[in-house]
Amino acid sequence: MIKVGVVGATGYTGIELLRLLSKHKAVELAVATSNSEKGSAVQDVFPNLRAHVDLEFAGHDSEQLKSCDFVFFATPHATAMHHVPELLDQGCKVIDLSADFRISNPALWEHWYQVKHACPDLLSEAVYGLPELNRQKIKDASLIANPGCYPTAITLALLPAVEKGLINVADIIADAKSGVSGAGRKAALATQFSEVSESFKAYSASGHRHLPEILQTLNNVQTELEVNLTFVPHLVPMNRGIFATVYVKSIDNAEELQEHYAAYYAQEKFVDVMPQGSHPDTASVRATNSCRIAIHPGKDKSQPTVILSVIDNLVKGAAGQAIQNMNIMLGLDESTGLATPGLKP
Repeated sequence: MIKVGVVGATGYTGIELLRLLSKHKAVELAVATSNSEKGSAVQDVFPNLRAHVDLEFAGHDSEQLKSCDFVFFATPHATAMHHVPELLDQGCKVIDLSADFRISNPALWEHWYQVKHACPDLLSEAVYGLPELNRQKIKDASLIANPGCYPTAITLALLPAVEKGLINVADIIADAKSGVSGAGRKAALATQFSEVSESFKAYSASGHRHLPEILQTLNNVQTELEVNLTFVPHLVPMNRGIFATVYVKSIDNAEELQEHYAAYYAQEKFVDVMPQGSHPDTASVRATNSCRIAIHPGKDKSQPTVILSVIDNLVKGAAGQAIQNMNIMLGLDESTGLATPGLKP
């Protein structure tokens, strides 16, 4: 059995990792860390995991992590980078769900995260863990930078069109909405029930930290023109889900996008290109590792084409995609531990 550890296992992403890994047939969940809950039984803190996870929380500095084959970091940014070099030296493979290794340019990372990077030499070694783009690189990687939730939904919505030059990359708008769990589990006034319920708001409209991550990926798949993306995130009063509405201008026949997207993602188990004109909803992907995409061509060339993309921010946008990456690294079927339908209602 492959021994795995989860660092930061009491955040929403960490809990989701524990839930999914506990039923993964190829792994042994060996370590779960939490400085705040150190010494407590996992099942006492999270009753939903009773009879599924028989562990006590260790501290982030647990020596047990060094004996793991894989270590997942579900920690806030600027945490994993202080631990990853030592784990790599011990022969562990690391999948970091924070932003610490997603941006390859150290200066750009430090600009957006306002802290000096602890191991900038590893930024060029980390593989960006979007399977639909980097599957071959992921197979041989030791360090995976798991994509952010917004970047996953938006990049998957744009990747085929940008890579093949089917849209005007200088004029893209992404209007994205996220459930409250995307803000994390830490108590904050802005995410309290009375503040969020019956409300809807934009945030970071002048620049979100996920923007350079999205631009880096899209510019890497085409080098002729610089991608110009306006990205505005919104907070909606639901627990899970991301809904990205992306507006693009097609260069040729917008009707051809449907056929191209269907062919591009035909072999992808976790990307569902729906019939043209469909309206996917976040409920249909709740608790799944799926991304559903639908294309709505403009009525004429003056009208933008609308691409809709929905994911569960905690699964395909975080824990599920991380496990998909682990499966690739292990040579397993990518759906191992992830082949579940969505919850309804």
